[in-house]
Amino acid sequence: MARIVAGVTSSHVPAIGAAIDNKRSGDAYWQPVFAGFERSKQWIADLKPDVIFLVYNDHASAFSLEVIPTFALGCAAEFKPADEGWGPRPVPTVEGYPQMAWHIAQSLILDEFDITIVNQMDVDHGLTVPLSLMFGEPDAWPVRVIPLAVNVVQYPPPTGNRCYNLGKAIRRAVELFDSNDKVVIFGTGGMSHQLQGPRAGFINKEFDADFLNRIVTDPVGLSRMPHVEYLREAGSEGVEMVMWLIMRGALDDDVREVHRFYHVPASNTAVGHIILENKVGAAR
Repeated sequence: MARIVAGVTSSHVPAIGAAIDNKRSGDAYWQPVFAGFERSKQWIADLKPDVIFLVYNDHASAFSLEVIPTFALGCAAEFKPADEGWGPRPVPTVEGYPQMAWHIAQSLILDEFDITIVNQMDVDHGLTVPLSLMFGEPDAWPVRVIPLAVNVVQYPPPTGNRCYNLGKAIRRAVELFDSNDKVVIFGTGGMSHQLQGPRAGFINKEFDADFLNRIVTDPVGLSRMPHVEYLREAGSEGVEMVMWLIMRGALDDDVREVHRFYHVPASNTAVGHIILENKVGAAR
Protein backbone atom coordinates (compact mmCIF):
# COMPACT_ATOMS: atom_id res chain seq x y z
CA MET A 1 0.00 0.00 0.00
CA ALA A 2 1.00 3.64 -0.35
CA ARG A 3 1.89 5.34 2.90
CA ILE A 4 2.27 8.81 4.37
CA VAL A 5 5.61 8.84 6.14
CA ALA A 6 6.07 12.48 7.12
CA GLY A 7 4.54 15.92 7.24
CA VAL A 8 5.95 19.36 6.50
CA THR A 9 4.59 22.78 7.36
CA SER A 10 5.83 25.90 5.67
CA SER A 11 4.78 29.49 5.24
CA HIS A 12 4.24 30.43 1.59
CA VAL A 13 5.10 34.13 1.57
CA PRO A 14 5.04 35.38 -2.06
CA ALA A 15 8.07 37.61 -1.47
CA ILE A 16 10.10 34.47 -0.74
CA GLY A 17 9.39 33.29 -4.27
CA ALA A 18 10.35 36.69 -5.64
CA ALA A 19 13.64 36.60 -3.70
CA ILE A 20 14.47 33.20 -5.22
CA ASP A 21 13.43 34.18 -8.73
CA ASN A 22 15.37 37.45 -8.65
CA LYS A 23 18.53 35.80 -7.22
CA ARG A 24 18.32 37.68 -3.94
CA SER A 25 18.23 34.74 -1.52
CA GLY A 26 21.77 35.59 -0.40
CA ASP A 27 20.89 39.18 0.51
CA ALA A 28 21.33 40.08 4.17
CA TYR A 29 17.56 40.39 4.61
CA TRP A 30 16.71 37.03 3.05
CA GLN A 31 19.69 34.86 3.95
CA PRO A 32 18.38 33.96 7.45
CA VAL A 33 15.08 32.77 5.95
CA PHE A 34 16.71 30.42 3.45
CA ALA A 35 19.27 29.20 5.97
CA GLY A 36 16.40 27.77 8.00
CA PHE A 37 15.52 25.41 5.13
CA GLU A 38 18.99 24.06 4.34
CA ARG A 39 18.54 21.09 6.65
CA SER A 40 15.06 20.56 5.23
CA LYS A 41 16.34 20.33 1.67
CA GLN A 42 18.87 17.70 2.70
CA TRP A 43 16.24 15.78 4.66
CA ILE A 44 13.83 15.54 1.74
CA ALA A 45 16.65 14.70 -0.69
CA ASP A 46 17.62 11.79 1.58
CA LEU A 47 14.01 10.66 2.07
CA LYS A 48 13.24 10.66 -1.68
CA PRO A 49 9.43 10.75 -1.49
CA ASP A 50 7.46 9.73 -4.56
CA VAL A 51 4.52 12.04 -3.97
CA ILE A 52 3.82 15.33 -2.22
CA PHE A 53 0.22 15.87 -1.13
CA LEU A 54 0.28 19.64 -0.85
CA VAL A 55 -2.37 21.52 1.12
CA TYR A 56 -2.41 25.21 0.28
CA ASN A 57 -4.77 28.09 -0.44
CA ASP A 58 -5.35 29.72 -3.78
CA HIS A 59 -4.97 33.51 -3.94
CA ALA A 60 -7.58 34.31 -6.63
CA SER A 61 -5.49 32.59 -9.31
CA ALA A 62 -7.59 29.48 -9.98
CA PHE A 63 -10.74 30.57 -8.15
CA SER A 64 -12.54 33.84 -7.48
CA LEU A 65 -15.58 35.06 -5.59
CA GLU A 66 -17.64 33.51 -8.39
CA VAL A 67 -16.66 29.99 -7.29
CA ILE A 68 -15.44 29.30 -3.75
CA PRO A 69 -14.82 25.59 -3.09
CA THR A 70 -14.02 24.76 0.52
CA PHE A 71 -11.79 21.85 -0.51
CA ALA A 72 -10.64 21.51 -4.15
CA LEU A 73 -8.57 18.47 -5.10
CA GLY A 74 -6.38 18.73 -8.19
CA CYS A 75 -6.72 15.56 -10.28
CA ALA A 76 -5.01 16.80 -13.46
CA ALA A 77 -1.86 15.41 -15.06
CA GLU A 78 -0.10 18.75 -14.69
CA PHE A 79 -0.48 22.16 -13.10
CA LYS A 80 1.17 25.22 -14.61
CA PRO A 81 2.50 28.13 -12.51
CA ALA A 82 -0.13 30.88 -12.32
CA ASP A 83 0.29 34.43 -13.55
CA GLU A 84 -0.39 36.45 -10.41
CA GLY A 85 -0.13 39.80 -12.15
CA TRP A 86 3.58 39.96 -12.93
CA GLY A 87 3.93 36.79 -15.01
CA PRO A 88 4.19 33.15 -13.89
CA ARG A 89 7.05 32.22 -11.59
CA PRO A 90 9.98 30.75 -13.58
CA VAL A 91 9.58 27.34 -11.96
CA PRO A 92 8.83 23.94 -13.50
CA THR A 93 5.32 22.82 -14.32
CA VAL A 94 3.98 20.64 -11.50
CA GLU A 95 3.46 17.01 -12.46
CA GLY A 96 0.22 15.65 -11.02
CA TYR A 97 -0.79 12.10 -10.18
CA PRO A 98 -4.30 11.56 -11.59
CA GLN A 99 -4.54 7.89 -10.61
CA MET A 100 -3.88 8.51 -6.92
CA ALA A 101 -5.78 11.81 -6.90
CA TRP A 102 -8.96 10.28 -8.33
CA HIS A 103 -8.68 7.41 -5.87
CA ILE A 104 -8.37 9.88 -3.00
CA ALA A 105 -11.31 11.91 -4.31
CA GLN A 106 -13.52 8.81 -4.41
CA SER A 107 -12.41 7.71 -0.96
CA LEU A 108 -12.98 11.15 0.59
CA ILE A 109 -16.41 11.60 -0.98
CA LEU A 110 -17.50 8.13 0.16
CA ASP A 111 -16.07 9.09 3.56
CA GLU A 112 -18.62 11.97 3.48
CA PHE A 113 -16.26 14.86 2.73
CA ASP A 114 -17.57 17.19 0.03
CA ILE A 115 -14.59 17.51 -2.28
CA THR A 116 -14.54 19.61 -5.45
CA ILE A 117 -12.69 17.72 -8.20
CA VAL A 118 -10.57 20.01 -10.38
CA ASN A 119 -9.18 18.75 -13.69
CA GLN A 120 -7.58 22.00 -14.79
CA MET A 121 -6.07 24.78 -12.69
CA ASP A 122 -2.95 26.88 -12.43
CA VAL A 123 -1.14 26.91 -9.10
CA ASP A 124 0.16 30.06 -7.46
CA HIS A 125 2.77 30.93 -4.85
CA GLY A 126 0.78 29.11 -2.17
CA LEU A 127 1.97 25.87 -3.75
CA THR A 128 5.16 26.77 -5.60
CA VAL A 129 6.95 28.63 -2.79
CA PRO A 130 6.92 25.62 -0.41
CA LEU A 131 8.22 23.43 -3.26
CA SER A 132 11.03 25.93 -3.90
CA LEU A 133 11.95 26.08 -0.22
CA MET A 134 12.16 22.28 0.02
CA PHE A 135 13.60 21.39 -3.40
CA GLY A 136 15.51 24.49 -4.49
CA GLU A 137 15.61 25.38 -8.18
CA PRO A 138 15.55 22.11 -10.17
CA ASP A 139 14.89 21.87 -13.90
CA ALA A 140 11.94 19.62 -13.00
CA TRP A 141 10.30 18.92 -9.66
CA PRO A 142 11.57 15.50 -8.48
CA VAL A 143 8.16 14.37 -7.22
CA ARG A 144 4.57 14.16 -8.36
CA VAL A 145 2.24 16.55 -6.55
CA ILE A 146 -1.42 16.27 -5.58
CA PRO A 147 -2.72 19.76 -4.70
CA LEU A 148 -5.53 20.37 -2.24
CA ALA A 149 -6.70 23.99 -2.27
CA VAL A 150 -8.53 25.07 0.89
CA ASN A 151 -10.64 28.20 1.20
CA VAL A 152 -9.14 30.34 3.95
CA VAL A 153 -9.71 33.62 2.09
CA GLN A 154 -13.47 34.15 2.04
CA TYR A 155 -15.45 33.61 5.23
CA PRO A 156 -16.43 30.98 6.32
CA PRO A 157 -13.29 28.83 6.15
CA PRO A 158 -13.45 25.24 7.40
CA THR A 159 -12.98 24.64 11.10
CA GLY A 160 -9.78 23.24 12.54
CA ASN A 161 -11.69 20.14 13.57
CA ARG A 162 -12.94 19.59 10.02
CA CYS A 163 -9.41 20.00 8.71
CA TYR A 164 -7.91 17.64 11.27
CA ASN A 165 -10.47 14.95 10.48
CA LEU A 166 -9.94 15.48 6.76
CA GLY A 167 -6.28 14.69 7.31
CA LYS A 168 -7.24 11.40 8.89
CA ALA A 169 -9.50 10.62 5.92
CA ILE A 170 -6.68 11.46 3.49
CA ARG A 171 -4.43 9.00 5.29
CA ARG A 172 -7.07 6.28 5.03
CA ALA A 173 -7.42 6.99 1.32
CA VAL A 174 -3.67 6.89 0.68
CA GLU A 175 -3.29 3.61 2.52
CA LEU A 176 -5.98 2.03 0.33
CA PHE A 177 -4.12 2.95 -2.86
CA ASP A 178 -2.39 -0.04 -4.44
CA SER A 179 1.19 1.16 -4.87
CA ASN A 180 4.46 1.42 -2.99
CA ASP A 181 4.47 5.21 -3.13
CA LYS A 182 6.09 7.08 -0.26
CA VAL A 183 4.03 10.22 0.42
CA VAL A 184 4.89 13.40 2.33
CA ILE A 185 2.01 15.73 3.16
CA PHE A 186 2.56 19.49 3.28
CA GLY A 187 0.41 21.92 5.26
CA THR A 188 1.23 25.46 4.17
CA GLY A 189 0.40 29.07 5.01
CA GLY A 190 0.79 31.24 8.09
CA MET A 191 2.13 31.99 10.56
CA SER A 192 0.72 35.10 12.27
CA HIS A 193 0.23 38.01 9.90
CA GLN A 194 -2.30 40.59 8.82
CA LEU A 195 -2.19 42.28 5.43
CA GLN A 196 -4.65 45.14 5.86
CA GLY A 197 -6.42 47.47 8.26
CA PRO A 198 -5.19 49.05 11.51
CA ARG A 199 -3.34 45.87 12.50
CA ALA A 200 -1.48 45.47 9.18
CA GLY A 201 1.93 43.96 9.91
CA PHE A 202 0.67 42.28 13.11
CA ILE A 203 2.88 39.41 14.31
CA ASN A 204 2.42 37.42 17.54
CA LYS A 205 5.59 35.47 18.31
CA GLU A 206 4.18 33.97 21.51
CA PHE A 207 1.14 32.58 19.73
CA ASP A 208 3.29 31.22 16.91
CA ALA A 209 5.66 29.45 19.32
CA ASP A 210 2.74 27.89 21.17
CA PHE A 211 1.17 26.77 17.88
CA LEU A 212 4.41 25.11 16.79
CA ASN A 213 4.58 23.26 20.11
CA ARG A 214 0.96 22.15 20.01
CA ILE A 215 0.97 21.03 16.38
CA VAL A 216 3.40 18.37 17.63
CA THR A 217 1.97 17.49 21.02
CA ASP A 218 -1.67 18.67 21.12
CA PRO A 219 -3.25 18.69 17.66
CA VAL A 220 -6.64 17.69 19.04
CA GLY A 221 -6.63 20.72 21.32
CA LEU A 222 -5.59 22.95 18.42
CA SER A 223 -8.39 21.53 16.28
CA ARG A 224 -10.91 23.03 18.71
CA MET A 225 -9.59 26.58 18.33
CA PRO A 226 -12.39 28.81 16.98
CA HIS A 227 -11.92 31.15 14.03
CA VAL A 228 -12.20 34.23 16.23
CA GLU A 229 -9.13 33.15 18.22
CA TYR A 230 -7.05 32.86 15.04
CA LEU A 231 -8.26 36.33 14.07
CA ARG A 232 -7.49 37.86 17.46
CA GLU A 233 -4.19 36.12 18.19
CA ALA A 234 -2.70 35.54 14.72
CA GLY A 235 -4.18 38.28 12.55
CA SER A 236 -6.74 38.07 9.79
CA GLU A 237 -4.54 35.84 7.60
CA GLY A 238 -3.39 33.64 10.49
CA VAL A 239 -6.40 31.39 9.87
CA GLU A 240 -4.29 29.82 7.11
CA MET A 241 -2.84 27.64 9.87
CA VAL A 242 -5.96 25.47 9.88
CA MET A 243 -4.32 23.88 6.83
CA TRP A 244 -1.50 22.65 9.05
CA LEU A 245 -4.09 20.57 10.87
CA ILE A 246 -4.85 18.63 7.69
CA MET A 247 -1.19 17.66 7.58
CA ARG A 248 -1.17 16.75 11.27
CA GLY A 249 -4.32 14.67 11.05
CA ALA A 250 -2.70 12.54 8.35
CA LEU A 251 0.18 11.54 10.66
CA ASP A 252 0.43 9.27 13.67
CA ASP A 253 -0.71 10.64 17.02
CA ASP A 254 2.85 10.26 18.29
CA VAL A 255 5.41 11.72 15.90
CA ARG A 256 9.12 12.52 15.80
CA GLU A 257 10.06 16.17 15.32
CA VAL A 258 12.93 16.36 12.83
CA HIS A 259 13.40 20.09 12.37
CA ARG A 260 11.84 23.38 13.42
CA PHE A 261 12.46 26.89 12.17
CA TYR A 262 10.89 30.27 12.93
CA HIS A 263 11.87 33.68 11.65
CA VAL A 264 10.53 37.24 11.72
CA PRO A 265 10.12 38.98 9.39
CA ALA A 266 9.80 37.82 5.79
CA SER A 267 7.98 40.67 4.12
CA ASN A 268 5.24 41.26 6.74
CA THR A 269 4.81 37.65 7.81
CA ALA A 270 6.21 35.36 10.47
CA VAL A 271 7.77 32.33 8.77
CA GLY A 272 7.16 29.01 10.49
CA HIS A 273 8.37 25.57 9.44
CA ILE A 274 8.39 22.14 11.00
CA ILE A 275 9.10 18.59 9.82
CA LEU A 276 7.42 15.64 11.53
CA GLU A 277 7.99 11.96 10.84
CA ASN A 278 5.84 9.00 11.71
CA LYS A 279 7.95 6.84 14.01
CA VAL A 280 7.06 3.76 11.99
CA GLY A 281 7.46 3.73 8.23
CA ALA A 282 9.71 6.74 7.66
CA ALA A 283 12.89 4.75 7.12
CA ARG A 284 15.11 6.09 4.38
